[in-house]
Amino acid sequence: MELSSYQKIENSKLLDLTGKTAIVTGGAMGIGRGIVERLAEAGANVVIADFDLESSNKTIDDLSSKNYELFAIKTDVSSETDVQNMVKTTVEKFGGVDILVNNAGIYPSVPLSKMTKEDFEKVIAVNLRGVFLCVEEVSDQMIAQGKGGKIINITSIDALHPSMIGLSAYDASKHGVWGFTKNVALELAGHKIWVNAVAPGGIATPGVAKMNQPKEGQVPAPQVNQEEIIKAFMAKIPMHRFGEVDEIGKAVLFLASDMSSYMTGEQIVVDGGALLS
Repeated sequence: MELSSYQKIENSKLLDLTGKTAIVTGGAMGIGRGIVERLAEAGANVVIADFDLESSNKTIDDLSSKNYELFAIKTDVSSETDVQNMVKTTVEKFGGVDILVNNAGIYPSVPLSKMTKEDFEKVIAVNLRGVFLCVEEVSDQMIAQGKGGKIINITSIDALHPSMIGLSAYDASKHGVWGFTKNVALELAGHKIWVNAVAPGGIATPGVAKMNQPKEGQVPAPQVNQEEIIKAFMAKIPMHRFGEVDEIGKAVLFLASDMSSYMTGEQIVVDGGALLS
């Protein structure tokens, strides 16, 4: 009886994604862009699936000197039609899908006392339903290809412990993504599709910087002072700094590559030690 079909790969090829195609949702800016850059540098064709097509194209323009193979598709991950088109277009462009990174997400800070049903449902639609739709569609494609694949869901340390007041809908969605990750990892393992998660802590992104800035015509909710909460959160990080988007990109590259060949249903926490507090 054969106990393992493992084949050792030499160091120089462990992070090589040449010939593979990756979809990164929410890949236009912030953490998503950091992921796009790392996967593309490793040789993958990368599809940026983002609702903001203008920012996606700007990212491609910014990286044009690198000669990466990048392509942008306008995608609302909460829309089944958009997700189907995302996969169809990717297959037409590159011949298949080998890696899916579910990074798209929203995190409006709204206290429970001020939250509407629409607020809650929007977060769940993007952060949880979106992951379901993308995994369902991409896994079907991967199964049809018969070569296996890698699916990486971006959760949050809030999938394990709440970080601040005002993120109850976000926390619910991220707990859901973590539970979903483990269950589909079990289901898809027979098809050699490994499903894992990365849980970022505080990461320095444009979105985090804008959290305390009200929309035009609005004033900040007095119940939640994001600037003070972020300062307090920073003080609890043993490394005494926010993470950089590239530090999430590197964790995703690890999971997308052969470095993680015996991992599925796992979650890598990248938080500077914040959960130790």
